[in-house]
Amino acid sequence: MKADRLVATLLLLQARGRVTVREVAQELEVSERTARRDLEALTAAGVPVYSQRGRGGGWSLVGGARTDLTGFTSREIGALFLAAGPLSASPELRAALRKLMRAVPAPMRPHAEAAAKAILIDGVDWSRTAGGSGPHQHALERAVLDGEQVRLGYAHPDQAPGERTVHPLGLVSKAGRWYLVAGTEEGLRTFRLSRVTSATRTGEPVRRPEGFDLAAAWRELAAEVEQRLTAATVRARADHDALPVLRQLLGGRLRTGDVQIDGRVEFTADGPSVEVLAAQLAGLGGRVEVLDPPEARESLVRLGRSLTAVYGGREEAAHLDSHFPLGTYYTEDVSVPVMAAHHG
Repeated sequence: MKADRLVATLLLLQARGRVTVREVAQELEVSERTARRDLEALTAAGVPVYSQRGRGGGWSLVGGARTDLTGFTSREIGALFLAAGPLSASPELRAALRKLMRAVPAPMRPHAEAAAKAILIDGVDWSRTAGGSGPHQHALERAVLDGEQVRLGYAHPDQAPGERTVHPLGLVSKAGRWYLVAGTEEGLRTFRLSRVTSATRTGEPVRRPEGFDLAAAWRELAAEVEQRLTAATVRARADHDALPVLRQLLGGRLRTGDVQIDGRVEFTADGPSVEVLAAQLAGLGGRVEVLDPPEARESLVRLGRSLTAVYGGREEAAHLDSHFPLGTYYTEDVSVPVMAAHHG
């Protein structure tokens, strides 16, 4: 819009002191004719802008007149550019940052430039897995800002990809993964952006719940997810040197007790199911013994039988079956034979 261009032109004059029509046109990505009209419009509006012909000429502000359009402190400028810098791949954000940089008073400009370059987002983790935003983030950002419904293609990890119409309400980044918060026929839902396969705008306006607040909605949705992720609990004991691995594996879902006489540590751990927890703990072999519930111990027996059949041969699998039949539970003095394939 013309008003935006006039402000941008004024800020460019303040930043450079003197500019040519060609420089204004290139910077603002308009024709030279439009750039000249904008400079003349500033003069007509009473802004002290004058032109000088000839070599070294151009357009300048009379007496170096300045207008600070931001009102930001140096700390506020740094915080803004620090937050916005990693997202500057967006064309709209690049344009906004350029305009803001021109409005920043000269003494603050180096600090702002340093802040804009201080953060880099690497979208690939050490396992070479793609990052957590996906290729449709920009389209969904625009849909949120424009308040437009989207026909969303989505691939659940355990279901075939499907499509549904959603009402985009906001985007949230959690631990490096981006999520769309959207209204659906079933209520508010979250969609991980890395699983979005398509995002087609419908042209229909979003129906926004009355009094909707993204932060409050996310807290409620996140609490539901946390509850599902901690629906089951197991009690176990582990060798003391296995604790660092357990902490890395389970994080805040691990709660340790006192060190026992034999040097082992009893602990409890939460997870989405006893089967998932058993599978996670099985990787530590005999360094961890699950005590309760019985379903977790039985799950480990099945895992042990399966691994023995693959790596130990049929005879050893039959030996395991004869000693540890399913449906039989053992005292805490007997370790579950997980990862116990023999070698030799």
